[in-house]
Amino acid sequence: MSFSDLAAGDRNLVAVAVEVLAVPSVAFFDEARSADMTQAEHDRLAAILPALATIEVAKISGGSDIGNSFVVAAWNAERLKYHAPSVELVRQSGADILLLSEADLGMARAGNRHTVADLARDLGMSYVFGVEFVELGLGNSRERERHKWETNSVGFHGNALLSHLPLQDAALIRLDDGGTWWTDAKDGQGRIGGRMAIAAKVETAFGPILAVSVHLESKTDVEDRARQTRRLIEAVERLAGDLPVVIGGDFNTNMLPSGSREPRAHEPLFGLLAEAGYHWETGNDFAYTRRAGPDGVPQPPFARLDWLFTRGLVVSDAVTVPAVDADGVAIADHELIKARFSAP
Repeated sequence: MSFSDLAAGDRNLVAVAVEVLAVPSVAFFDEARSADMTQAEHDRLAAILPALATIEVAKISGGSDIGNSFVVAAWNAERLKYHAPSVELVRQSGADILLLSEADLGMARAGNRHTVADLARDLGMSYVFGVEFVELGLGNSRERERHKWETNSVGFHGNALLSHLPLQDAALIRLDDGGTWWTDAKDGQGRIGGRMAIAAKVETAFGPILAVSVHLESKTDVEDRARQTRRLIEAVERLAGDLPVVIGGDFNTNMLPSGSREPRAHEPLFGLLAEAGYHWETGNDFAYTRRAGPDGVPQPPFARLDWLFTRGLVVSDAVTVPAVDADGVAIADHELIKARFSAP
């Protein structure tokens, strides 16, 4: 059954693929900026945005011959602002599949580029991109100051999955009901949308797998992260069936003690994933993944926020890779993580 069939009647799944996402009109932004910051207004505005109900899919012909194993990397690229060093970081990682979060499309802070399309083009990868938030402004307080004389050309911020291997099907999974960054825009960063994941069926040398790029909410607590994870697991069960699964991304697990290798006692989401048959012990090296970004923010103490989970695959060679350029200068506020996967 196709993802489109599975998504029919399920408000948490989006499987309508387009070549180019629809850009909101100037009139829409004017209306949104004058609207009340209530949940009802957020939901009304979100419902008339086609970009929140579609995914952008671009497939290259053919695919890589990678043998009987493949490398999956996950990276919160913090807007994906630095194109050339980002291309080199991903290339050097050897990633066959990249699970990417915090990527901009038409945001002044990232040069008003389609950062995912640019990255995929220069790496020779197919991609799926979905909008997490439509940004009403230039970003957080530091970004608003840095780009105060500039204008967004589009205003999209989202998550993506890139692959050297053939993509068969794709979907967006809504992880919450949206509105958190609208009704709680205390810092002036008004956003329409909510947290989500991008899932894709990927063809490997030993058959298809489901790969999932995840970004959980940062302005929340352990109980809410568990709720989002429960919704994620339910959606993945529908999409994957009996396929092997790799899930990775930024889980914002900020309650984990330093160096903890038994996270279930501190973050219930690990227990939920374990009950669903997922493993993380060999797919992660437990190093910190948060780091000071290009502007020196945040500062220590850091934590491991980014994780790889798998079911039905053998995993090895887990490593955390510094997100820096050739001179050692940070290009994001999260490190890249990666591991190698193979058939049991």
